[in-house]
Amino acid sequence: MSVSRRNLIVGALAGTLGCQVDRPRAGLLGAMDGLNQRVQSALFRGGKRAPTARPAARTPEGAFPQYHISIEAPLPPPGWALAVGGMVTRPLVLGLDDLERMPRTDLRVRHHCVEGWTAVASWHGVALADLAARAGAHPLAACIEFRSFDRGYWSSWDRASALHPQTILAYGMNGEPLAPGHGAPLRLYSAVKLGYKMVKYLTEVNFLPAPTGGYWEDQGYEWFAGV
Repeated sequence: MSVSRRNLIVGALAGTLGCQVDRPRAGLLGAMDGLNQRVQSALFRGGKRAPTARPAARTPEGAFPQYHISIEAPLPPPGWALAVGGMVTRPLVLGLDDLERMPRTDLRVRHHCVEGWTAVASWHGVALADLAARAGAHPLAACIEFRSFDRGYWSSWDRASALHPQTILAYGMNGEPLAPGHGAPLRLYSAVKLGYKMVKYLTEVNFLPAPTGGYWEDQGYEWFAGV
């Protein structure tokens, strides 16, 4: 499904429901998403882990779909570093070497895309919960926002999903450093969200007091987007 087709589907659905495409949270579509968010939040169990996929289930090399908003896979800006801020006692600016020195978490779970396909890869990186602890995230920071250098792509998550033990900032895939097409040098990855929530090409992680939107969420895609 192309980006234009996504927009076409969102626009058609909004028109059917009598919603304003430029304000997807203002009409019936927004009310439905709010209800969906409350239901999914109530059903979410932060301690429940997704099953580890079998090694044989791994998607063949080169067959795991790549996605970015930019026409070509964006390259990191000179001096790239991850900024961690918002409601934290210790704001951080971390290079890739700093992240690699933190405790490593490995995942091999099935990836679910809103377009209907699934794939399996092995990922390794830093648990977001460990990063939150290092930064001293405030307990009232209910939302974690993720920003990227992919033409301003961004998303925001509920705290429980972001700090789930299977949510990581990944710098490696299938035992190798992350490739540009998959979000190098750093991307968000998790077992508990649909693919469009997993921001690639990360530049910022911000701990905030209330939920915000996202690149696709502001165009009508559901905000919670749990698996």
